[in-house]
Amino acid sequence: MGVSGCGKSTVGAKLAARPDVPFADADDLHPASNIVKMAAGIALTDADRWPWLDLAGEWLAANPRGVLSCSALRRTYRDRLRAHCASAFFVHLDGDRSLIARRQADRPGHFMPASLLESQFRDLEPLESDEAGVVVDVGDDPDAIVDGLYQRLLR
Repeated sequence: MGVSGCGKSTVGAKLAARPDVPFADADDLHPASNIVKMAAGIALTDADRWPWLDLAGEWLAANPRGVLSCSALRRTYRDRLRAHCASAFFVHLDGDRSLIARRQADRPGHFMPASLLESQFRDLEPLESDEAGVVVDVGDDPDAIVDGLYQRLLR
């Protein structure tokens, strides 16, 4: 979980490259209407997100050892995912705003414009003490992040 450009897809795909770890990018589950809105610089509403989060939650339920990259910025969004898969464990990829902004700007062709990054930081609700999860600094090398997560979560 985390804001756009924090490395969810990179870390998730690298983690899923390990044996027996399925991977999905929740961006691929968005309906076309959501993609059009975001590409136009329009932030999604909760009404836009609920069906998308349900699809993501259904994927998690079908793949309990899987890795899903998903923004899951708000507690209510994570609760929606947990409604489908109660054992969901969240890895919050967190870091310096300027680093994440640079990374986002370096992603040519992605539908999420840099203009929406600030709204994502505003919406972000950190993991609460009763949520299963961990916060990871994205300033670390992605391979080091993946090694640490694999040891902790998937062995």
